[in-house]
Amino acid sequence: MEPGNVTQISEFLLLGLSEEPELQPLLFGLFLSMYLITVLGNLLIILAVSSDPHLHTPMYFFLSNLSMVDICFTSTTIPKMLLNIQTQSKAITYAGCLTQMYFFLLFAGVDDFILTVMAYDRYVAICHPLHYTVIMNSQLCGLFVLLSWITSAVNSLLQCLMVLDLSFCSDLEIPHFFCELKQVVQLACSDTFPNDIVMFFSAGLVGGGPLAGILYSYSKIVSSIRAIPSAQGKYKAFSTCASHLSVVSLFYITGLGVYLGSVGTHYSPSSATASVMYTVVTPMLNPFIYSLRNKDIKRALERFLGR
Repeated sequence: MEPGNVTQISEFLLLGLSEEPELQPLLFGLFLSMYLITVLGNLLIILAVSSDPHLHTPMYFFLSNLSMVDICFTSTTIPKMLLNIQTQSKAITYAGCLTQMYFFLLFAGVDDFILTVMAYDRYVAICHPLHYTVIMNSQLCGLFVLLSWITSAVNSLLQCLMVLDLSFCSDLEIPHFFCELKQVVQLACSDTFPNDIVMFFSAGLVGGGPLAGILYSYSKIVSSIRAIPSAQGKYKAFSTCASHLSVVSLFYITGLGVYLGSVGTHYSPSSATASVMYTVVTPMLNPFIYSLRNKDIKRALERFLGR
């Protein structure tokens, strides 16, 4: 964008999913319901795992961490959206926008890394079952989660510091329901080439790297399952990673669909609507996927709710 009327900005305007006044009560009710379901569902997973000693294993340790991150992930964007609808205001302060951007990138990155670690956990369980407890010890599990947070925090901080160097024009309207990094950068009047380069490498680190790790783990898993002679053995082995595979597919297909569809173009309202899939719908569905397809979680929830 060429330099124009550069201003000292104090706020951005979030245009949201629709500017139609009659749709605002419907959007408020819909997103409030999805947010409450997301928080309650993921909180139940955390409580069920923590209260059942049988679930104190690496797989469920990562699952409870994923549920916690999903709660934080949706809490970064939806409450502000609901507040704007309720107060009929589109404004978000400059500091608030940067803060929202930082935590959105942080939790999205941690989500990515934990899904990758869960794929590795399934790989070890299926391909090296005799060494599983030795390899996936508590120290390694804790280290995996810690590294996920540190790597994502450094990436998020770098991205936001790069935004601080940008100058903005008078057009401060973001065609989204939250401060999405790419949209904020596109509003800048100053040179955004360094930001584009950092975003490109960040996408490779936080998106491409974990995806490659997941694909590699599942390629090994598929090879091991094919080597199992009995059909019952194959089904049992596959069933242990079916829930995780469903969550990974939902997260990556929706996320990549939105971002690949917007390459080289400006965001449209339809793109903002599509992004609801991975920012809201996926975290909401995760507890249902794990509870409906996992007998251990089902039993733990029944015991916890039956108290």
